[in-house]
Amino acid sequence: MGRKRSVTISDVAAGAGVSIATASKALNGREQVRAETRARVLQVAEELGFQPNALARGLLSGRTQTAGLLTDGVDRFSLPVLLGAEDAFGAGQMSVLLCDGRGDSIREQHYIRTLLARRVDGLIVVADSTDPRPSITDDLPIPVVYAYGPSTDPADVSFVPDDVGGAGLAVNHLLTLGRRHIAHVTGPVEYLAARDRAAGMRAVLDEAGLPLAGGEVLHGAWSQRWGRQAAELLLTTVPELDAVFCGSDQIAYGVAEAAHELGRRIPDDLAVIGYDNWDVFATEARPPLTTVDMNLERLGRAAAQHLFTAIDGGAGGGVHRMPCRLVVRDSTAPRRTG
Repeated sequence: MGRKRSVTISDVAAGAGVSIATASKALNGREQVRAETRARVLQVAEELGFQPNALARGLLSGRTQTAGLLTDGVDRFSLPVLLGAEDAFGAGQMSVLLCDGRGDSIREQHYIRTLLARRVDGLIVVADSTDPRPSITDDLPIPVVYAYGPSTDPADVSFVPDDVGGAGLAVNHLLTLGRRHIAHVTGPVEYLAARDRAAGMRAVLDEAGLPLAGGEVLHGAWSQRWGRQAAELLLTTVPELDAVFCGSDQIAYGVAEAAHELGRRIPDDLAVIGYDNWDVFATEARPPLTTVDMNLERLGRAAAQHLFTAIDGGAGGGVHRMPCRLVVRDSTAPRRTG
């Protein structure tokens, strides 16, 4: 037996008693077709089991069912955003073209021209940090959504992690455990993420009427070495210290190392919280780190879903701050009394 022939749009048109052009318009929701004609075409298509070709639909609608993903670099932060966006595009049956600009403006412009030549329906720009990046929206004839790092133009739509809120989750957790002498060790002050996390911590401490242990935020590199150095300073100058909230898991790992070397028990003597939920550090630390997860895959999915809306002409602008979540592990516990 030969293979069963696929039902074509010609079969649908013949069954409905209309031209192929009219059948195409009816199947794609074009306004030029009368309601009763459209209903008849759709009924015949359903009865015959007609599956319209995606390319043909695109030609009729003026869309290619393709989206572009332009990154400033593929790393441990942008990768989950990309995966989340790709999941959403797959669910919406859109193909994805990924281009890595590597933070180079010339390379970025080349890829933008390439994506436009491929007639993508929309574009997501994925930054390599939460710092604002230059807007490219005005130069493009397609919708653009920014993810992880916001656009410099407030009229653009951007999806970013709520680092202020994430820090608040961490510090509130420490307060509920009875910790009252909490220090903050974080990355370079030039990074918006470091400033936002520090601001979130200060807001919670101010509301609780508590000072920041050590008197100031300790800014340094996003590294274990800086975590060790900062912890050695704090543990020798702030004897009452009972908790450290860190701006990254790398820093928290270094803080925990220094605490062990100085004979401080985690979490009995010192509670430690990290940020990022980076498995390499968070789960391998001794003990495993309580940390803040930015939910980056969810952020990527939200950005892609918004792009669908923008492609249909129904999106607005503004910055969407996506909530983080606290992942509790063994590096935090109630303060021991007595």
